[in-house]
Amino acid sequence: MTRIATVILGILLFGAVRLPMEHALSNSHRDLHFRAVDFNLDLREQLGQLGFVAALSGFRSLVADALFIEAHVAWERTEWGRVLLLFRQVTTLQPRALLFWDMAAWHMAWNASTAAMNDRTQPRLALRIKAAREYFQLGKDFLERGIRNNPERPELYEALARLYRDKYKDHEHASEFFAKAAALPGGHSYARRFAAYELAQGPGRESEAYRDLRALYDSGEQERLPTLLRHLKELEIKLAIPPERRVP
Repeated sequence: MTRIATVILGILLFGAVRLPMEHALSNSHRDLHFRAVDFNLDLREQLGQLGFVAALSGFRSLVADALFIEAHVAWERTEWGRVLLLFRQVTTLQPRALLFWDMAAWHMAWNASTAAMNDRTQPRLALRIKAAREYFQLGKDFLERGIRNNPERPELYEALARLYRDKYKDHEHASEFFAKAAALPGGHSYARRFAAYELAQGPGRESEAYRDLRALYDSGEQERLPTLLRHLKELEIKLAIPPERRVP
């Protein structure tokens, strides 16, 4: 009986010591904006022993930088699977570093997808297109998770807008994310213009696009760029805008 009581007492004491430590660790993770990171055995398997220890200590930045360098070497060797694995580790360790999310998406959606399309060892075009689209999705996933960890920063919204525009040819979503980037503090003025350009190219929203483009035109000479004027004139024809209301 004495042995059982000792064991129970030991468990209670261990719990009493562990609880404030876990609470402090949880607060630290929240303060560091680990919004999308669950510190469990799945993360342990994803990061490996060194990365997992770094995630629970003050060495995240150092380990992430080293892994980033490894990812660059893997890119030079076109080892796309390793590039993906390393960037998953890097972004997990440093979720507030915009560069890592942006570079990860660029390597997947641009570099790896292009390599897949140019892979002459795969004679079937349909399979090359399928592989390229899978890399688009991986790039998109990096940017979406990056935005969840950095919702107040405009840069990744812009990157996601470019991915929708250039890879998916999805003008509506491209417009949406350019507009979100423009609305955030520090957003570039051109993002508002690009949002209107993309909206003008999507079907069914011509009236909204014309309103936004005309508002830009009316805001001053600095916005009256050739691309804006071209989209305006095309929409004036589509919407049958009376001649007296059209731009000069």
